[in-house]
Amino acid sequence: MKLGLGLFREMVTEENFRFARQAGATHLVVHMTNYHRGKDPSLSSGTDTEGWGVTTARGRLWSSEELLDMKKAMNAHGLVWEAIENFDPAFWYDVLLDGPEKKRQIEDIKQIIRNVGKAGIPFIGYNFSIAGVWGWKRGPVARGGAVAPYFDAEQIDVDRPIPAGMVWNMVYDPERGEGTVPPVSDEELWERVEFFLKEVLPVAEASGVRLAAHPDDPPAPALRGTARLVNQPHKYQRLLDLVPSPANGIDFCMGSVQEMSEGDLYEALDTYSGQKKIFYGHFRNVKGKMPRYREVFVDEGDIDMLRALRILDGNGFDGVLIPDHTPEMTCDAPWHAGMAHALGYMRGLLTLLF
Repeated sequence: MKLGLGLFREMVTEENFRFARQAGATHLVVHMTNYHRGKDPSLSSGTDTEGWGVTTARGRLWSSEELLDMKKAMNAHGLVWEAIENFDPAFWYDVLLDGPEKKRQIEDIKQIIRNVGKAGIPFIGYNFSIAGVWGWKRGPVARGGAVAPYFDAEQIDVDRPIPAGMVWNMVYDPERGEGTVPPVSDEELWERVEFFLKEVLPVAEASGVRLAAHPDDPPAPALRGTARLVNQPHKYQRLLDLVPSPANGIDFCMGSVQEMSEGDLYEALDTYSGQKKIFYGHFRNVKGKMPRYREVFVDEGDIDMLRALRILDGNGFDGVLIPDHTPEMTCDAPWHAGMAHALGYMRGLLTLLF
């Protein structure tokens, strides 16, 4: 198993490359989308905790040259670029919404996959979701009053409609005007993801890229009038069987799976790592389950992280694990301190195993 760090687009810097190596990471998982360009105006203060917001209706596709330049900068610090996390909503909002631009956008996604393959980046993570990551709040909920996300369905209106011009908790068209996104049923969502996978998986196979599906977070039955795709562990199997392919796999987020109201995290880890379908993973911990949970330090949650690693090791998993996100520590660099704690703990467990 390999130790990795996840970076948002604006954090892809020489300083953070050095930080990653100093903390013992050898691999990076990078978000190419800048989620912090604005905020969803429909949300009350304190709810849109990630600050995700305005993107553009026709975003610039990631070129192979751009990706190669970034990769070379990482390699110069002894880091391997393992995966890109998530497509920009600007690239595929009508694929998610089954809108009029769907066919053009699916061709854009295919081109992105080809470009990623040319750059030699093996994985693209994705989250096939209409509402996206929504409903979290932040507060002093982790050990010692450390600030971290938490979810409580009773504190929000889980049925609040999504404004027109928005998908995945980001505004792709601020001029869309009045109205809301129509409700999306479970059947409709699965039909849309089947279309997506049938179109892109052959391109991914030919390009040497594998697609890794992230589970829903929060893993609610439905959110903002739209169905959720993988909100229970067994639904991963449905997704894998929907369009069988060596390029169809999982970004296994331990925190998200643990939050689910049904199933067993350890059984899911054993099942999908046994099938060699976990392409990379998010190594984070939580307390509680739907409809109420909170994120905590990696060593204080409900998951026995050493047990989880032993399951992965027993099934021959040799991929990358990243902390994903972690509580912020009280200091001048709260994110870096929290990540340093998580990476140090992970490195210690991996040393114990190997």
